[in-house]
Amino acid sequence: MSRTSKLHTLAANALAPCLAFSLPTFAEDREPVPLALPSTAITSSSDTAPISLATPLPAGSRLNLSALDTPASTSSLSAEVIDGRNNRSVQDAVSRSPGITSIATPGNGNTALSARGFTGHDAVMTLFDGSRLYTGAGTQTFPVAPWMVERIDIIRGPASVLYGEGATGAVVNVIPKKPFAGEISNHLRLGYGSDDRQQLGLDSGGSLGERLSYRLTLDRQQSNGWVDHGESQNLAMSAALRFDASDDLSFTLAHERGDAEPMNYFGTPLIDGHYRDSLRKKNYNVRNDVQRYHDEWTRLNSDWTLSDSLSASNQLYYIKSRRHWRNAEDYTWSPDQGLLQRGSYLEIKHDQEQIGDRQSFTFDHSLFGLASKTVVGAEYNRIRFGIDSNSPYTDIGGDFVDPWNPAPGDFHSQDPTRPQSHSTTRTFALFAENRTQLSARWSLVTGIRRDQNHIDRTNLIDDSRSDRSLGGGNWRAGLVFALTDELSLYGQYSTSEDGVSDLITLSPAQQQFDLTEAKQTEFGLKQLFWDGRGEWTLAAYHIVKKKLLVDNPITHQKEQAGQQTSDGLEATLELVLANQWQVSANASVVRARYDDFEQTVDGESVSRAGNRPSNVPRRTANLWVNKGLGHGVEAGMGLRYVDKRYADTANSQTVPGFTVVDANLGWQVLPDVRLGLQLNNLLDRRYAATAHSGEQWIMGQPRSYFATLDYSF
Repeated sequence: MSRTSKLHTLAANALAPCLAFSLPTFAEDREPVPLALPSTAITSSSDTAPISLATPLPAGSRLNLSALDTPASTSSLSAEVIDGRNNRSVQDAVSRSPGITSIATPGNGNTALSARGFTGHDAVMTLFDGSRLYTGAGTQTFPVAPWMVERIDIIRGPASVLYGEGATGAVVNVIPKKPFAGEISNHLRLGYGSDDRQQLGLDSGGSLGERLSYRLTLDRQQSNGWVDHGESQNLAMSAALRFDASDDLSFTLAHERGDAEPMNYFGTPLIDGHYRDSLRKKNYNVRNDVQRYHDEWTRLNSDWTLSDSLSASNQLYYIKSRRHWRNAEDYTWSPDQGLLQRGSYLEIKHDQEQIGDRQSFTFDHSLFGLASKTVVGAEYNRIRFGIDSNSPYTDIGGDFVDPWNPAPGDFHSQDPTRPQSHSTTRTFALFAENRTQLSARWSLVTGIRRDQNHIDRTNLIDDSRSDRSLGGGNWRAGLVFALTDELSLYGQYSTSEDGVSDLITLSPAQQQFDLTEAKQTEFGLKQLFWDGRGEWTLAAYHIVKKKLLVDNPITHQKEQAGQQTSDGLEATLELVLANQWQVSANASVVRARYDDFEQTVDGESVSRAGNRPSNVPRRTANLWVNKGLGHGVEAGMGLRYVDKRYADTANSQTVPGFTVVDANLGWQVLPDVRLGLQLNNLLDRRYAATAHSGEQWIMGQPRSYFATLDYSF
């Protein structure tokens, strides 16, 4: 039996009992009640309607389809939910959705994710307001704070047909808070917590006139950190002005900025391969370390309804990022010395600028007598990326430090920091999507995209130049069968492409390789039930990714002959129960493995076939329960589970799994005043959030609290 046939059988066995249980629930004729779940409710002044499976969302399509009408696995998290589940970052929030885990390290900007067996920024893409910030050298550092976020939409599985290369595992679209019409409303937050964590937040918006509205958010946070010398601070700002020129034409000018200096912690070293709790709060970085990010994003959005059947949308944007690291990043136990060897003295600077434009047109029309909707468009980007560093990193060895009493020391390197390379990448894409209503119950959703990428790279050390054009084309086709108005069954086939590394920083050698290719088959069910007080989803998928870089067993040179397969199931459940109980739960299981993968170890070719890719847990689960206690008081408690992972492709270095419990308490003291208390890692678990390497774990934060005062006026 083929892998695809096995997946089909697995999906059928899983879905059949669900169908049998679900269909009778629609026999009763009741007045529908709007869904208002903790994972979907929006309470901002700009949009008070709850999000459910029936709400139009742009997560999985530019056709503005609801999740019930989209042949893909999607999720949406509102600002209220992000805040109400103790999430300090966008990545914290996203990793509470099914099948996505954080693999954040300082080297990737603390933003990388793992989804459906694929990891990193070159396979799990992050968008901001629907546009992509191209990732350079594996790093992305924006957005800075969830305070500026109105909603996060997620589509799991290959999505290159929507957003181009680099989207095999998932796409995360972070949507900022936007202007809204109506009376001016202000929200002020003051917060204080463990490790001298402080927050000052402001959110203001409303109408400035008959046709003019605005939104302004500011967020200032700082902390002493839970490790020694772990100070951090960040400032995030978002400002937007919307002008409604007419009932059919509007313009929105927006600018976001983030300045971040995160905690300079590169992990806790293992001693003889074992974790020592006495080292949990030690920081082995140097005293003059640097980790600083500056990001700016300016956009002009235009939305124009030309007629009842035709509309146009345009987004013109400019993005700038400046990043600087100067650290000692690796700490290795030396049993002979009985000390840690501190090394990898790296100084790196990124200088990135991107300008782009996306134009699309939406048509409502008839196709062979059937109701149909089509989106066509084009997108252009020019990305300039420069790197300064102390490459070639020829420093040998390093300092020896006492693990229990490390001397801070200073940064030192025999290699000077100097300009290394500069690249200009131009991308152009044409795309189209269509939804055709085949019958009262059947609909067909299709999409196609063609990308052309050209990379010019200059080596500033020897003044050599290289360039390469990489073209790609992707498509998807999905069928949706509405068994009832609130229960849909779907199936889809989609393709995707990734670079062998981040597109805009491909080395001359990497430029010679084609884009990798992935294909996915997915089936799923989605349902609203109990008169809108609950919803559940189930998805089964099979993904094959080809053209992975492997070592030739004879020449030991790189070639595109590797292959990876991922099979998995994802399920979600949202409930609003009696007596003010609310439940949100999800779980996933994935079987990711290399089918063909060769590595050269000590001059010998070693097969990794059958091994699991690093940073990929087999199982994940999330649970959050809310309870209203009366008199304006409510409490919540959540659980996050991540299975063990491997830190290397040889699967010889294991990072243990973990379960973390969080809780919070809220009290609406007055109509305009609310007190909150967040408790993170309630049981004070010692756990590795991710691995910097097989000998160095980035530990999760110990038990902490954070108290807030919110005032609306």
